[in-house]
Amino acid sequence: MDILNKAMVTVANADHAPLEGFDDPSHGTVQWRTLFSGDRTQTASLTLGVAEFGPQGTLHSHRHSPCEFYFCLAGQGIVTIDGIDHDLRPGIALYIPADAEHCVVAGEDGLRFLYGFPQDRFSDIEYRFSAGPVPVMQAEVAM
Repeated sequence: MDILNKAMVTVANADHAPLEGFDDPSHGTVQWRTLFSGDRTQTASLTLGVAEFGPQGTLHSHRHSPCEFYFCLAGQGIVTIDGIDHDLRPGIALYIPADAEHCVVAGEDGLRFLYGFPQDRFSDIEYRFSAGPVPVMQAEVAM
């Protein structure tokens, strides 16, 4: 008898995912919607979500062990990775290496991007925040 290996398909709708944020406002003003996370969905090996920033919104400098990617959906911002600024606009993807220090400052119209980790669950990702807020130079996002 042949046994078929059927893949489990999971569908997520960002419009229906709850809006979340950090408990500590010193980490920044970013909010997010978790789409795939093994503790919430029948998925493995990938955590995926949508980050949402209001005008001039921030995610302060931090590191985490898994690598991460950003893919811009709307708006504009600056992502600083290990001291180097990168412009993020619709259609642009960024790869953030494991343990690279990075932060985000949204532009005047806000910012929305897809993010992902090669990790089963979002709750397994340990954010290690650096001391202090995003420097003023980085917060001045040019349009």
